[in-house]
Amino acid sequence: MSLKDGLILEFLEEHDLELPAKPLYQNLNRHGHEIGYSTVRQRLRELEDHGLIEKVDDAGYYQVSAEGKAYLEGELDVDELENGQ
Repeated sequence: MSLKDGLILEFLEEHDLELPAKPLYQNLNRHGHEIGYSTVRQRLRELEDHGLIEKVDDAGYYQVSAEGKAYLEGELDVDELENGQ
């Protein structure tokens, strides 16, 4: 997990959004977060691999999963994710 992962999760949750990578990148930067498009794409893959976000359709829209919400609320520890528990 990186700092950018938390940024992406918090942004999607705070704004209650479902977005694909490009609009997510554009909106993050529009809101003052300096992050590159390739970083957003890479972090989305990592977040999905850890079950913190999920695709909502075949067009590549992502939303925060139940596990992602639990993580943001402090109910799920990052060590549990990295150890596959």
